[in-house]
Amino acid sequence: MTGPADRTPPPNGPTALLVIAKEPVPGRVKTRLTPPYTPDEAAQLAAAALYDTLLAVRAMPARRRTVVLDGRPGDWLPDGFEVRPQCAGGLDERLAAAFAASRGPTLLIGMDTPQVTAELLAHALELTAWEDRDAWFGPAEDGGFWALGLAAPDPRLLRGVPMSTPGTGAAQRARLAAAGLRIGDLPALRDVDTAADAHLVAAQAPTGRFAITLARLTPVTGR
Repeated sequence: MTGPADRTPPPNGPTALLVIAKEPVPGRVKTRLTPPYTPDEAAQLAAAALYDTLLAVRAMPARRRTVVLDGRPGDWLPDGFEVRPQCAGGLDERLAAAFAASRGPTLLIGMDTPQVTAELLAHALELTAWEDRDAWFGPAEDGGFWALGLAAPDPRLLRGVPMSTPGTGAAQRARLAAAGLRIGDLPALRDVDTAADAHLVAAQAPTGRFAITLARLTPVTGR
């Protein structure tokens, strides 16, 4: 693979970066895009979103970059990443396990925000990010969250938090606050769940692979 994926990463920062991801297999990813898109088209969009996310992570200062993956790597994976398998269980258990396997300040993001940039995460990745913060939290517009950073990864901060509900973000942030953590807030971003989300997100990053992939697909109603 050539191009942006092969550029030299920026200097190391104090934070390990995790991307929680699922192999973009038709019928297993982005099922809420079907209809108007076919399962294969939804998987193409998921692969493009994941690729854009990983390229953005490549441009961020970090001491380690890891994809915590459900499935097998594909051509959407740029150079420069470790790959670690996800554990079994619900999403809270999988996120908890991802943090439990990390040491030191760690920031986790998902694969559903291809509009993410290094600038959006700059405060959580700079050298002084953890001097007066124990956690960083990025809310999603649908009520979930797209980013979570912990100075001292503790899986107990995630286990039992109800996932994939409109109150997930509020519940997770409340868990951090109840533990007495000093929380830094990141900008709210929109996850790609529906076709409407896809078009809004593509407009925010029109030159990315996700936007280009979306533009060449023709949704058909009634599929």
